[in-house]
Amino acid sequence: MKQIPQLFAMSVIALSSVAFAHGDEGHNKKPGASHEEHAATLGKPGDPKKVSRTVEITMSDAMRFSPSSVAVKRNETIRFVLKNEGKLKHEMVLGTIKELKEHAALMLKFPEMEHADPNQASVEPGKTGELIWQFTKAGTFDFACLQAGHYEAGMKGQVMVAGTTAPAKADGHADHKH
Repeated sequence: MKQIPQLFAMSVIALSSVAFAHGDEGHNKKPGASHEEHAATLGKPGDPKKVSRTVEITMSDAMRFSPSSVAVKRNETIRFVLKNEGKLKHEMVLGTIKELKEHAALMLKFPEMEHADPNQASVEPGKTGELIWQFTKAGTFDFACLQAGHYEAGMKGQVMVAGTTAPAKADGHADHKH
């Protein structure tokens, strides 16, 4: 008989942890919209075999990314190497400012919520993680740490994606106008 209450308690714990897993908790206005569809405004998950370059970003308990802005070229695939130098868990989430603000508000309500989306990476204290993303559209895009209170404390940054680039010549240099 002791096993039944224990099994029940374990079931409740397991089910409650699922409730905190990140999914479409109503912040998607379009029925059936996924995070990949939201992130499509930024580009798409990058192919690790086709990385154009690596950008290191440190995350700190001062609630800052360093660097907080990154310049890339359209269609570049970037491997972000994320170093958490703090004692708190941090993450990098790519999105529009509107999506990030909505998601940050949701994280304040559900601080134990976990993420498993291609446009984000969570990094435990003292660890390193990575996020690979191909920026297929020109423009200025945002990223932030959406751990409860971190966005509000200023832990955000931008990716500036330049438009098309001149094709490289046989010598490896692009034509430049002087």
